[in-house]
Amino acid sequence: MRILFLAVLRPHTGNAVTAARIRDHLEAVGHTCILKDTLGFESSSAVTSLIVTEKCEAALALHLYKGGRFLQGQRIPFGIIFGGTDINEDINHEEKSQVMGTVLEEARFAVAFTESMKEMALTKWSHAKGKIYVQNQGVSTIPNVIFNWNTFLQSTEINQGADNLHIFLLICGLRRVKDPLYLVDAFSEWHREEPNVYMVILGPEVDPVFTNEVKAKVKRTAGVQLMGEMPSEDLYAVVKNCFAVVNSSISEGMSAAVLEAMDLEVPVLARNIPGNAAIVKHEETGLLFSNPQEFVQLAKRLVNDPALEKKIVTQGKEYVKLCHSWKSERDTYQNLMRKLQ
Repeated sequence: MRILFLAVLRPHTGNAVTAARIRDHLEAVGHTCILKDTLGFESSSAVTSLIVTEKCEAALALHLYKGGRFLQGQRIPFGIIFGGTDINEDINHEEKSQVMGTVLEEARFAVAFTESMKEMALTKWSHAKGKIYVQNQGVSTIPNVIFNWNTFLQSTEINQGADNLHIFLLICGLRRVKDPLYLVDAFSEWHREEPNVYMVILGPEVDPVFTNEVKAKVKRTAGVQLMGEMPSEDLYAVVKNCFAVVNSSISEGMSAAVLEAMDLEVPVLARNIPGNAAIVKHEETGLLFSNPQEFVQLAKRLVNDPALEKKIVTQGKEYVKLCHSWKSERDTYQNLMRKLQ
């Protein structure tokens, strides 16, 4: 089957990684998957032309609004995968919510990453009952074995001579919903007390205006560094070498960075929002914070309590193995494709 797959494909962002993984699942059983960036389309008619040109027999969209609206009214069957901001934010925007309700009505199926995401969707669109499936994101991490950590530290201008260096890594595309500046002041204050702790914000420049704000802020803030995007294998190697991975987003569907850190046996500190709380159990698979001061308290505790670190890392790895199996994700998407035939 020839399947058109629409997703927001900003490089090295969670959505792009998820879309590439799902495409691989579908192509593994012989489907042809034409993966396209929704940002490249201005209207549904452009998508209609593509469907005709590429002889697509079915379609899939990652994000109920950003991708789904282009499939509304098309003459081929389609399925939807919720992204995160569609259910956490766009649902409260009357016009977008109306469009999403219609898209969901036309879709043969929808996939939610968590039970709570499914419940939120059903509260709004009860007509979708029986149509929404829950499938946790699958995780697969292969770090670059020849990655040079010291070279990376030099490029970040971090003082490698500092005793007992602790790097906290915040991985995100630079856009407001990821709130990368949320912890910066509190972290910098801690760095002044303990010069061996650093925060590195790492990811692609998504929103140009906001990126300039972040750059300006980081430039004048001690203990915080900013790095651009890098290939996945290198990123996994950085995660493996850092002390902990941090998530400070205002809204998340299901953070790939958090799950990948767990898979790589690195502690996670995440902001206490529904998307994070669905995968991080406080003091079991990670630590949840509600404000920057609490983040610093928990980070200090983690630095000084090796037993807590070991417990979180062990249980995080176990959780990912149990609940975020790549094989189970593959089976789900391959089976759902039958609904589009």
